[in-house]
Amino acid sequence: MAKTLEIYKSIKVLRKRFLKESLNKESLLQLIAETEVAEKVYNSNAIENSTLSLEETDKILLQIDLDRFISERELFEAKNLARVITYISSVSKERELNFEMILRLHEMLLSNIRDEIAGRFRKDDEWVRVGNHIALDPKYIEDSLNKMLIDYQLSDDKHIVKRIAKLHLTFEQIHPFVDGNGRIGRTLNNFLLIKENYVPINIKFIDRAMYYDAFDEFNSNGKTAIMEGIVGRALTNSYHKRLAYLEGKKIITLNEYAKFNKISHTNLINKAKRQTIEAFLEKGVWKIGV
Repeated sequence: MAKTLEIYKSIKVLRKRFLKESLNKESLLQLIAETEVAEKVYNSNAIENSTLSLEETDKILLQIDLDRFISERELFEAKNLARVITYISSVSKERELNFEMILRLHEMLLSNIRDEIAGRFRKDDEWVRVGNHIALDPKYIEDSLNKMLIDYQLSDDKHIVKRIAKLHLTFEQIHPFVDGNGRIGRTLNNFLLIKENYVPINIKFIDRAMYYDAFDEFNSNGKTAIMEGIVGRALTNSYHKRLAYLEGKKIITLNEYAKFNKISHTNLINKAKRQTIEAFLEKGVWKIGV
């Protein structure tokens, strides 16, 4: 709990700095958002077992031919998710998160992949498994999602990290779709963060084991501590990156920083992973602004 409170305090300070430094710098922030799309697509799809690398994802979005054959599904998974990510960046502040929006995002995600289930919730005998348990009975999906959205709105006195963690875990426990639940769930996180004037996050593939542990924790005892840690660190990471650019710092790798300051690189990496220094992960490389 103490570590979580420290993350909360850190986010409050970083957000205040960000809001000050971001004034009249919309073009820079837009560029940062655009350069992050491939990373978000790669990580979210990789969590769902896509074989595409970050470099291959980047090439697909830039319409550059790959050096190997990939399935049509993986091609559309990359392109569609990029479209969804870009879309929410432009509409989140003006639109509400409701059934219509959730279904629209799902239709965009599964278009040309599984059109027969795109843009609709599970129904009748469409049962799915979530880890080691069976997801909610289809007939209870809409009521459960409605309760989830209401609970989120009524918890506005709680920290945004706790609210996002709880909503994400609940959404994935419900598993309202036949396919695409994880990617839509992570998209909803950012829809709400952007709407509430925070920066979007990128849950990394390298954190997948811990990410699944968070679901196990929630399913077994209803606790959200692990997911709060994941969301909180992802949020500080996103602020660290943006502030490094907005404040005009020189951005170098953490390895370069360690050599210049004669500090243990391993120690710095551990601090970066805990987000106790203002380092950020960009295209798989730890960096810092100096």
